[in-house]
Amino acid sequence: MLQPIADGLKLFFKETIIPSSANKAVFVIAPMLTFVLALVAWAVIPVGEGLVIANINVGILYLFAISSLGVYGILMAGWASNSKYALLGAIRSAAQMVSYEVSMGFIIITVLLIAGSLNLSDIVRAQKETMWFVIPLFPMAVIFFVSTLAETNRHPFDLPEAEAELVSGYNVEYSAMTFALFFLGEYANMILMTGMTTILFLGGWLPPFDIAPFNWIPGPIWFALKMAFLLFIFLWVRATFPRYRYDQLMRLGWKVFLPISLAAVLIVAGIVVTFDISPLVN
Repeated sequence: MLQPIADGLKLFFKETIIPSSANKAVFVIAPMLTFVLALVAWAVIPVGEGLVIANINVGILYLFAISSLGVYGILMAGWASNSKYALLGAIRSAAQMVSYEVSMGFIIITVLLIAGSLNLSDIVRAQKETMWFVIPLFPMAVIFFVSTLAETNRHPFDLPEAEAELVSGYNVEYSAMTFALFFLGEYANMILMTGMTTILFLGGWLPPFDIAPFNWIPGPIWFALKMAFLLFIFLWVRATFPRYRYDQLMRLGWKVFLPISLAAVLIVAGIVVTFDISPLVN
């Protein structure tokens, strides 16, 4: 069980090899940027009532903006490596992340229309007053979760690092500590996206039923359990589905998810205005 931890520690003590033809400064900065952005985003994630580092009023915008910046670290790595495989993997990753961020943005708007606030804690409290948003917005929750798989380059959307095509993709030239930072950044992004999904659709730290014995369990434990469930789905998808072709990946994002998410915004906005059910309208 401790083998993965030992492997990670080993990477930090090995020699970092930088290709002679690489842009050395950008080559080293890229994995650091990816790792730092993944950690900085956690500043606005509330894991319990009042348990948040920065409870800002535009938390969801901050979170979406920081997660969108992750593509720059990957592009920098692909360009600085001076390798055709790394560059192609980075371009694939950039196109993939930008494509699915559009759908994610529209889905977040549907949640904001119902919750009436950009504050992440307020979004969770809105689900306490009504119901978890996964119930009325179930199709949106599914699309959002699938989009997080593409956003984090996880299977079956791991095209940027497809071993059979790109020899590990944008991090092909990385080793030792720089590779470990990419590795940690990717998994930190996975956990961040599960936390984001938990807040938007699964009630954050709220128990499934506000009765005993469910409300005896502290909120942070419920938050961790929901994230663990979503991480299990990440692993289940990885073991179940084959990798998509690149054209299938792009078609799914632009021709399926984008029209559905855009239609959902119009439908939810129409319902909110017609029945006056959101604080934003009052």
